[in-house]
Amino acid sequence: MGTNAEQGAAAAPPKRKRRWKLILAMVILVPIAVLALYTWAALSFSYSKGERAGYLQKFSQKGWICKTWEGEIAMANLPGTMPQIFPFSVRNDSIAGLLNGLSGQRVNITYEQHKGVPTSCFAETEYFVIGAQKLPAP
Repeated sequence: MGTNAEQGAAAAPPKRKRRWKLILAMVILVPIAVLALYTWAALSFSYSKGERAGYLQKFSQKGWICKTWEGEIAMANLPGTMPQIFPFSVRNDSIAGLLNGLSGQRVNITYEQHKGVPTSCFAETEYFVIGAQKLPAP
């Protein structure tokens, strides 16, 4: 039987192994934490907000693993001119349900722009619809 100091030294792993495990954990966990924090900030804070009106040209759910609602509004300023296409994404299922039945009709959408979202798993565009309503035909 040894002294208490000898038993404590035998039970503790060498400092090199402990330091190596700590460095490995930091190399793996710190980038994951930074990416998670960046993603949270990109999705939480909007760069701009606005409204667009036009004809809902396309609206569908896309993706292999991450299913997202993607759509397009055709905005024509003057009759007979080529419409400008505004692509958008929807993260809210109730808004997606509303837009799903309005294909080909005139709609007004309220959106937030989120710049720098890291992957297309959250959406294909940087414009996230937060409100929608059907407009009367002109």
